[in-house]
Amino acid sequence: EPGSQRRVWGLMVTAGVGGTLVALYAVVTPFVIPALRRVCLPFVPATSTQIQNVLKMLENRSGSLVDIGSGDGRIVIAAAKRGFKAVGYELNPWLVWYSRYRAWRDGVHQSTKFYISDLWKVSFSCYTNVVVFGVPQMMPELEKKLEEELECNARIIACRFPFPCWVPDHTTGEGIDTVWAYDMKHSRGCETKNSEITPETE
Repeated sequence: EPGSQRRVWGLMVTAGVGGTLVALYAVVTPFVIPALRRVCLPFVPATSTQIQNVLKMLENRSGSLVDIGSGDGRIVIAAAKRGFKAVGYELNPWLVWYSRYRAWRDGVHQSTKFYISDLWKVSFSCYTNVVVFGVPQMMPELEKKLEEELECNARIIACRFPFPCWVPDHTTGEGIDTVWAYDMKHSRGCETKNSEITPETE
């Protein structure tokens, strides 16, 4: 009957609209939530120039690497192609899943790992190379966190914004592509401390 058909079409339209809204919510929410946090860390893809500048700062370096706020995994994948065991931490699950797909597609999935995690809840003490794409509001607190956790042989590479108190050991690029490298042995004064330690004499 015409009335029954209208009700069926009405239910189908309602279900379709509802399903679309749920799907949009699932996709958009991970991108919106970071903007509502205490420190807003939006997703801005790294440019090819930024990636090359980061890799330049990693020349003659070895060991493990972590990208804090790894986004779509570009830095992690590029580092893995240079022989690093590279890890990315990212709060957005969609970006983490996409990063894993890209790593698999580029053939570096065995030397990369991506985790869905809040950077403030992770210890970076096991990494010797740290890459940060941050915002000015987070840099002072992150500077303190890294100084407490990293060993003296670690190097921190900051992109777009420098750390407020540390003096960079190396700088390359210009504008938004500027990259700053900080060696913990200088920032923490490890060399000075080691030179002051002398064996006890009887």
